[in-house]
Amino acid sequence: MRGLSRASLAEVEERFNSVAGSADLGTLADELSAVADLFDREHGLRRGFSDASRPAEQKAQAVRALLAGKVSEPALETTVAAVEAKWSRSGDLADALERLSVVASAAEAESQSRLDDVEDELFRFGRILAANPDLRRVLSDAAVSGERKRELLAGLLADKVAPSTLRLVTQLSAHPRGRSLEAGLDEYGWIVAQQRQRLVGLVRCAVPLGDGQKQRLAAWLSNTYGRDVHLNVEVDPKVLGGFSVQIGDDLIDSTIAGRIEEVRRRLAG
Repeated sequence: MRGLSRASLAEVEERFNSVAGSADLGTLADELSAVADLFDREHGLRRGFSDASRPAEQKAQAVRALLAGKVSEPALETTVAAVEAKWSRSGDLADALERLSVVASAAEAESQSRLDDVEDELFRFGRILAANPDLRRVLSDAAVSGERKRELLAGLLADKVAPSTLRLVTQLSAHPRGRSLEAGLDEYGWIVAQQRQRLVGLVRCAVPLGDGQKQRLAAWLSNTYGRDVHLNVEVDPKVLGGFSVQIGDDLIDSTIAGRIEEVRRRLAG
């Protein structure tokens, strides 16, 4: 989001934070996701509620009439704040509600001391999709109903991942909102990581890192960047030896493959 929408998102987040403390976070996450999906499907509603020329109070009354008794009070108050705000583009209204649904899921995971699990599980599920094209095809198929996708994912993941992870993966599969599953998982992972203001580093190495190695690397990176760093580790035999770490636009490459490529570039120059 940019400009006006970014400022509006901050205002809506303040309202969300003021009501989320008393909410059932799982229910709040589900309801905000459902409202975002409603605004995506009903273009007239989205345009009307994001129309900056309409008085905020008028939009607030309309959305209360639409949703009263259908969602919890925290979800309703968050949605009211969203329709009262001004957005640079109409789609930013649904984007904001989806983002806050992810934040609610992350808060639920944190309350259960499972935020690290959710980060890891979202990352691993992305790798599962990459390795299973048939599964990816079914979950990406708009012709497959959301209910069928929920049943499939419940069978695959129930009791194997945190409840928040299952909710987020199911939400993304049922309502991708124009993104690939991989892009959606990356976006959700970034939002979850933000709950602790942590950076996310992607480590590629030829063999799995031991717990001690991972902890030492995370500590070194945290000290370097001045912020906590959560590591996602991807084993890739093509790196030959050593490891690389990608954090945002920064790449730290100590792999043998990277050194060979550097020598090739120097020779070519």
